Amino acid sequence: MTRRLMLSYLALALLVLLGLEIPLGYLYARGEESRFSQSVERDTSMLAEVAEENIEKGNLTALPELAREYAEDNTGARVVIVDRTGLVLTDSAGSTVTGTTLAGEPDIAAALRNRTTVTTRTGADGTDVLAATMPGSSGTTIRGALRVTYPMTTVADRETRIWTALALAGACILAAVALVAFTLARWITRPLRTLERATTQLAAGRLDNPPDARSGPPELRRLANALTHTATRLQHLLQAQHGFASEASHQLKTPLTSLRLRLENFEPYLDPRAHPSLEETIGEVERLSRMVHGLLALARLENTATTPEPVDADAVLAERAAMWEPLAAEQYVTITVSGPAAGRVWSIPGALEQIIDNLVANALRVSPPGTTITLARAPGAGLHVIDQGPGMPEADRERAFDRFWRASDSHHDGTGLGLPIVRHLVHASGGEITLHAAPGGGLDARVRLCPASREGRFPPTAMTGAACR
Repeated sequence: MTRRLMLSYLALALLVLLGLEIPLGYLYARGEESRFSQSVERDTSMLAEVAEENIEKGNLTALPELAREYAEDNTGARVVIVDRTGLVLTDSAGSTVTGTTLAGEPDIAAALRNRTTVTTRTGADGTDVLAATMPGSSGTTIRGALRVTYPMTTVADRETRIWTALALAGACILAAVALVAFTLARWITRPLRTLERATTQLAAGRLDNPPDARSGPPELRRLANALTHTATRLQHLLQAQHGFASEASHQLKTPLTSLRLRLENFEPYLDPRAHPSLEETIGEVERLSRMVHGLLALARLENTATTPEPVDADAVLAERAAMWEPLAAEQYVTITVSGPAAGRVWSIPGALEQIIDNLVANALRVSPPGTTITLARAPGAGLHVIDQGPGMPEADRERAFDRFWRASDSHHDGTGLGLPIVRHLVHASGGEITLHAAPGGGLDARVRLCPASREGRFPPTAMTGAACR
């Protein structure tokens, strides 16, 4: 956020600087060229008057000295003087021999016709030069012409210096803007950072460090206060809810146990025809007791913040399969373990055992005699618990993880809390669980947990299950 704000400020400042400095630099460059042209034209006019005067007096020996002095005073300048017929009288550069005719050159020919020309052309060395050519005349009498050439590198150097100065000034301004933008962005985003930490803590179930509501823009300070108030209210509500569930579960356990004992004590004194009703009543009391135990387990899970740890999935799977085999054998159901080794997976302590136990218990409850429950290991830390029972329609599979939900055609005495507990344990371990129709009938409960990395660190994105897919 800070970086994006700084970049937006700098981009805006850069656009403003470009909008100001480019036209300014362009105008200065054009002005510098105009001033240079006017200066050369003025010097040429003065030299032409002096040369015309010397030619009129026949003092031709003074012309070379005049041209040389000007060329020495103005580095890079070159002066050429011709008579009224176009013959060279002197050349400060010495590259044109005296007596050579230049009457055929356009600027000299124009000057001999009493016309002044100022133009930019390419010199002998390939560089651009400014050439100013003027007649040496007195009234309408033309006595000669004078040409002054000056390399444009002088102007280009000046333009380069001004562009460099503008660039340095722009860089200094951008540096100042960056400093101000960084300070302003930090001031704006400081409450956002505290809000981010606070919401992360709130998502974990507690708000230990409320967001800072003393700095930053007024809108963010009000937002921080609102979040703190909301978080405090939510914590109170959650604590009250969890406290009620735990307290109610604890308080109900003893009366339910006492009620069951009293009902069982009635059996010798009841008419034999009432025994079936008594057994059904005791069964409902037992189911209610299991439901209370399930609520207590869920309340404890929701109030316990644990960190996943690497667990040997193969060892846990073999241990739980061995524990359930005798119970399954009493119902003439076989339990088998198949698939390649799953290795180590991330799981909160004790969660994998509870996940397997709940899924196997559900499968055993619906498995007919003579069938098999398969605990299949799949690549990528996957686990399948497959039964050969009646299965579930797709609509029921979508609702199976809702608390207290039971299928309408269910004939077993479940509480509707087993699968919600399993889902909570799987999600807390950073994995995901889904229900599918098993091939040939039955239900396939698929659990996927995160494989434990060699470094032994829990993947930070695994809490959503995305890291396990």
